Amino acid sequence: MCMKKINVALVGMGFGGAFAGIWKNHPMVNSVGLFDTNPDVLNEVAAYHGIEKKYSSFEEILADDTLDAVHLVTPIPLHEEQTIAVLESGKHCACTVPMAIYLEGIRRITEAVRKSGKNYMMMETTLYTYQYLYVKQMLESGELGRIQFLRGSHYQDMSQWPDYWMGLPPMYYGTHAIAPMVALSGSRIKRVNCFGSGTMEEWLHKQYGNPFPVESALFEFENGLKGEATRSLFETARAYQEGLFVYGSKKSFEWGFSDGDIPYITTLRECDGDRRGKETYYETKQMPNFYKNLPEEIQHFTVGGNYDPLNPQESLSVGAGGGHHGSHPHLVHEFVMSIVENRKPYIDEVLGGNITAAGICAHESAMKNGEPVVVPEF
Repeated sequence: MCMKKINVALVGMGFGGAFAGIWKNHPMVNSVGLFDTNPDVLNEVAAYHGIEKKYSSFEEILADDTLDAVHLVTPIPLHEEQTIAVLESGKHCACTVPMAIYLEGIRRITEAVRKSGKNYMMMETTLYTYQYLYVKQMLESGELGRIQFLRGSHYQDMSQWPDYWMGLPPMYYGTHAIAPMVALSGSRIKRVNCFGSGTMEEWLHKQYGNPFPVESALFEFENGLKGEATRSLFETARAYQEGLFVYGSKKSFEWGFSDGDIPYITTLRECDGDRRGKETYYETKQMPNFYKNLPEEIQHFTVGGNYDPLNPQESLSVGAGGGHHGSHPHLVHEFVMSIVENRKPYIDEVLGGNITAAGICAHESAMKNGEPVVVPEF
């Protein structure tokens, strides 16, 4: 079957610049155009990747009928309105996380998706990392056994970041901690209890009315599973980590202490003699790279600067070095193929909506000192 290649615009060259080369090299992308409000940054990224097509405004992108899709890598407060604008202009939309920062925003985006008939994908990196793909493989093969409990974490200090980050409720940007739990559970989060903790400078309270530098939540899934997540944003001394912890009936997976540490795999084994309980054995496990799931043209982006063109198979064999643990090319590929194959992307408005809404409702619970909050369906 002959599938049509697509034309794409990439908006936001800060973090978004990391995706420019992937878009340019994807075999099902015909052309990619770039836009950033800072012309110097725009020109620098375009020159580095040899991309000639540049837009002078977001409105120009919306008006370009030759475009099939837009990838938004823009500030969080803009996601809702920009996503809706892209969909209403008749284009497919991929957007970095979170989907929105208000429940009403999720509802509006969901309605825009249904009305437009176009695809929406929330570009959640943690659902395509080496670590997540390895745990998913453990679960699907039966090696993990039954999932008994899930944990997520995201520790990061956002001081000196752009103004819109200042005082942001931690769980508004809790998707990296929440998403793997939802995806692995095979269910949706239906209720949350969350507590805020700690104190931070008074000026950080003003923008969002949030007093908490740290929020910890307990999530209830529709299938009966439970999971917990902790998110810190300010004035908390902790090594950076976007962690995933999965406790199974046969094996468990635990992230290392910092973001780049090698994970631990624990195995439950039958014990000998009259010893009570079962023995556990644990080992560190270097993650493999799932590059074979991708077209050859973009496989090297899974390891970034660690790719050696003279030893391609060797440098691609181990998961290390690629943006957000190798996830970037997987995200682009899934969005592209959902369009050319005329199907929904994996992280669509339903999955993305539940992940995002769970965090928004978690902050609502924290502001009510841990009272349970029901997560609405979209």
